[in-house]
Amino acid sequence: MSDFTSSFWPMFITVIAVGGILGCGLLLWLTSTIKVESSDGDNTSGHVWDENIREMNNPLPRWWVGMFIITIVFALAYLFLYPGAGSFAGKFGWTSANQYDDEVATANKALEPLYAKYAAMTTEELAKNADAKIIGERLFLNNCAQCHGSDAKGNLGFPNLTDSDWLHGGSPEKIQETIVNGRVGMMPPIAAAVGTADDVKNVANYVLSLSGSMHDAGRVAAGKEKFAVCAACHGAEGKGNPDVGAPNLTDNIWLHGAGEAAIIKRVNEGKVNQMPAWGSKFTPEQIKVLTAYVWGFSNK
Repeated sequence: MSDFTSSFWPMFITVIAVGGILGCGLLLWLTSTIKVESSDGDNTSGHVWDENIREMNNPLPRWWVGMFIITIVFALAYLFLYPGAGSFAGKFGWTSANQYDDEVATANKALEPLYAKYAAMTTEELAKNADAKIIGERLFLNNCAQCHGSDAKGNLGFPNLTDSDWLHGGSPEKIQETIVNGRVGMMPPIAAAVGTADDVKNVANYVLSLSGSMHDAGRVAAGKEKFAVCAACHGAEGKGNPDVGAPNLTDNIWLHGAGEAAIIKRVNEGKVNQMPAWGSKFTPEQIKVLTAYVWGFSNK
C-alpha cells in the first residue's frame, strides 16, 4: 500500500501532468500567433548582441511543430488509456501490480516442468539432491539472504538458520509453515509487571545466569522470584515455548543482543519482529525446495 494516501497527491500529480500538456499547447499557440516586428522591417526581432548578432523573426520549423503536436496528442491519449490523472484508472485498467502478477504467473508456468520431478521427493531427499540444492540456494540468495545473510547465519534481529535453535520449531513442516505464512514475534514491555527498575535488573541477571553468561550472582535469587512474570511465555525453567515463539533463555543465543543492558531494554520496551509471508510469491514446489534447503543448514 502506498504511503501517500491523502487525496491531495492524486490531484497534485494531475495538475502537473495536465498542466504541463496544456502549457505546451499554449506555448505552441503563442509562437504561431504572436509576431515581433522590428522598426526596420528587416525580418528581425530587434534584438541585437555585440552590434552584429541579430535575432531573426522566422517561424518555427515545421518538423519541430509537428513533433510538438505529436507529443501533446500522445500525452493526452496516454492519460486516457492508462492511469496518470488522479484517481482515473484509465480505459485499459492497467496497473503495475496486475502486470507483475501476470509476469510471475507466466514464469511459474514455464518452470513447472523443472519442479515436477521434485514433487514426490521428501525433504531429506531434496536436501541431498545436488540440483535441488542449487535451485534452493538461488531462491534463498534472491529472497532470504537480505535478512538472514548469504551464509544463513543471521544478524542482530535476524535468526541464524544454521544452528539447532528454532523459535517456532525446526521440523520441515514448521519451516514450511514459517515460509508460507511468515511470523510475527512479539514480546510486550513487562517492566511494570516485574516491579521497580531494581527488580528488572535482578531479572536480567537471573536470565543471564540461566545460560551461564556473566552476571551479578547477588541478584539471581531476587531475580528468580520476579521471573514468574516471564515464565508464562518462556517457561518456568526459561527454555522457551515454540508454540508462541518465546526463545530459549538457557542456550546463550541472543537474537536482539546479549548482556544485562540488552535484556533490561527488552523488558522495558518489549520487541516486535516480523518475517513476511512468502506463500503468495512462490509456488508450492518452490516452497518445498526452499524448505529442504533451509532445513539442510542445520541437518547436515
